[in-house]
Amino acid sequence: MPCSLFRRFAFIFPATLIALSAFVALPTGAQGPASSSPQAERQSSSSQQVQEKAPSLVDPAGPTISLVPSESVFLMAAALNACGYDEGLAESAPVRKRVRDEINNVMAKSEDARAKRDKLCLYIAQHRLTGSERDISQYISLALYLSPPPALETTVELTEMPPDSTQVVEIVPLLRDFVQAVDLHGIWLAAHHTYDEETDRLHDPLSKMIVSTNLYLKMPATTYEGRRFVVVIEPQLSPKLVNARIYGTDYVVVVSPVNGTIPMNDVRHTYLHYIIEPLLYSRSNAIDRMQPILKEVKDAPLEFRYRSNTVALVVECLIKAIEARTMDTGIPDYKIPAGVERSDLPRYEHERQLTLQKMEAVRLAAVQHDMAQGFVLTQYFFDQLISFEKDPASLRDTIGEMVYGMDIQQQVHRARQTEFDKQADGDVLTRSKPRELSGLDLAEAKLAQGDFATASAMARTALADRSDTLDSVAQQARANFILARAAIATGHPDVAIDDFQKTIATSKDPRLLAWSHIYLGRMLDLDCKRDQALTEYQAALASRDGQQDTRLAAERGVKTAYAVKDHSCDEDADDSGAAPPAKPGPAPAANVQKPQ
Repeated sequence: MPCSLFRRFAFIFPATLIALSAFVALPTGAQGPASSSPQAERQSSSSQQVQEKAPSLVDPAGPTISLVPSESVFLMAAALNACGYDEGLAESAPVRKRVRDEINNVMAKSEDARAKRDKLCLYIAQHRLTGSERDISQYISLALYLSPPPALETTVELTEMPPDSTQVVEIVPLLRDFVQAVDLHGIWLAAHHTYDEETDRLHDPLSKMIVSTNLYLKMPATTYEGRRFVVVIEPQLSPKLVNARIYGTDYVVVVSPVNGTIPMNDVRHTYLHYIIEPLLYSRSNAIDRMQPILKEVKDAPLEFRYRSNTVALVVECLIKAIEARTMDTGIPDYKIPAGVERSDLPRYEHERQLTLQKMEAVRLAAVQHDMAQGFVLTQYFFDQLISFEKDPASLRDTIGEMVYGMDIQQQVHRARQTEFDKQADGDVLTRSKPRELSGLDLAEAKLAQGDFATASAMARTALADRSDTLDSVAQQARANFILARAAIATGHPDVAIDDFQKTIATSKDPRLLAWSHIYLGRMLDLDCKRDQALTEYQAALASRDGQQDTRLAAERGVKTAYAVKDHSCDEDADDSGAAPPAKPGPAPAANVQKPQ
């Protein structure tokens, strides 16, 4: 490659860096998952005179507690997978890969299906917000309100749906076209038996959780007639994603099961909200006297609703106290061996008491952590529950005494003495905050800022930490893609070519593949190898990543050879080895180390 080309090639990187910056979603102030609490819904309805209606899958005449699959959620999740949603793929149930393969087989044979997929994926790409679970949650929220195919329409008015779902409601006709083009309903029918099997496997663990929780609270499940708690299974989503939502009196949790397991603690947390909230919201006037406590938690890392609403804070503190009292401490129960001599009983009893003390220490540590998070009434309710456990009365009968008997000034003093953490824990029913960039996401950001040395160093670190898992292979491909672009910017085209080729060899991501081919095509154009460049542009189009910037860049490359100022293939053909290099483009960033 001519020396002059090294300098000309630096033009490629700045011109397309903005387009590729979409590859990493930078933090924004967007809100997290729409998991609204009852008080938030009442505030919303009072300001808009509209109440959110329950999702279509909630059957008013059905059981109070149910475990179900949902075809509309399946369709949306499958569409997200077809558009590059790979989170948790390696840990997911086998049915997820099987459905993806069936969709890919259909698209490989149908130009119409690929075209419908491209339109759908373009919409999804244009509506990325935070790069977090918020991007997926808004589509799951919408799917809960869709009717089955072929109609696939919203089942209530837009004003009666959660705000996050209405932000992406325009995807519905695109989803409908995609579902028809790949016969996703037929794929659902074929996979339905697998979903039924997963439902059967989860029935006993979920029932055990419900029963054990009700037994502890001494409240039978039949008490909650007229309200619904629904667990929706969807293996097409990441097993790490738990989408919990509250719609008026109905509570919905969407989870991805693997080998008969789900994040049961998160499901139980939502179930406790289902039980506890009616008991405390009915006593909201009495709880309002706890307003002085809110002043003491203003510096705690709490979500705004906990720092501004006493009922919400009390609900969460009571739930956390229940979780601490009933948690698995990780310490095995101590059992006195059978047949021991009476004289030896004091020694065994002493050992049993030591074990109980260790368990209690673990529970108290959990309480102190919750207190430091800002849930400053957790200790109070924890102490109250110790007495509750010894009383035959149910929580419904005891909750009034707990609330009315609280010494507010004592709790204010306790809160004032608490040293709060700087950062909040995640919570299944809490709006997620914009993520803090790390790893290759941070490397992408550094690359966009022109810090090529740091971006390259972080990419090489990712390459060094490799394994054979699907996620690791995907990370390696992305790291090579970052190194290739950094090499372009610093005037090392040979290194860039090698890294782009490594990306193509290992990546399954359509966007990575497409832009690797586009970059290679531009480099070949600048090296006056037009036929080879056309092959790369056509390969980019064949990757079909569904984004308009990719399609336009590839089509432009097919139509016209890529060129930069003061560069001509005719001139290069006449140049001798001694000819002076063409006028260089913008100088590469100074003091940048050459990628290794």
